Amino acid sequence: MPQKLLDVLLLGRCSHEFSWPRRAADGHFYQVCLLCAAEFKYDWATMRRTERLSQESAETSSFAKRRSHVRKPTWVPRARRIKMEAPVRYRVKNLGTWNEGTIQNLSQSGVLVTGTQRFPENTLVEMVFEMPEEISGQKNSKVLCQGRIIRMKSPQEKAEKHEFAASILDYKFIH
Repeated sequence: MPQKLLDVLLLGRCSHEFSWPRRAADGHFYQVCLLCAAEFKYDWATMRRTERLSQESAETSSFAKRRSHVRKPTWVPRARRIKMEAPVRYRVKNLGTWNEGTIQNLSQSGVLVTGTQRFPENTLVEMVFEMPEEISGQKNSKVLCQGRIIRMKSPQEKAEKHEFAASILDYKFIH
């Protein structure tokens, strides 16, 4: 990590480690490099970064958006899911032992996990898993996510596996 930071500061080159896609005030998505802070447009339909945003246009557009009153839509489409079966470790935030599970799908709004441990809704959890290359732009990029359980599927009698949805509140790459 220190070498990457030196490369960015001294040589002006960056290997780009991207944040989770964010939504701008105008409803469009973008990603920010965690090393050099460069912003890129992000297209959820194709799951790709499209073009780099220039600094002055981002400042101008954010100022213009704060001045105008944008009417919010009454219906918001469901976030696009990436279907995957990836291992995940999860636990109550800062407590207890890690539990093993499987991510069923991943979207901009959160993850759907199947695992052995059941938690009440609104429980804060930590999850460790490998971020798909379509989102992070890199292979083998593990993340530590902070999340909140927003839905727990009611289990069938004597079920060994439980399914829950968790929104992602924050995350960081693990090196």
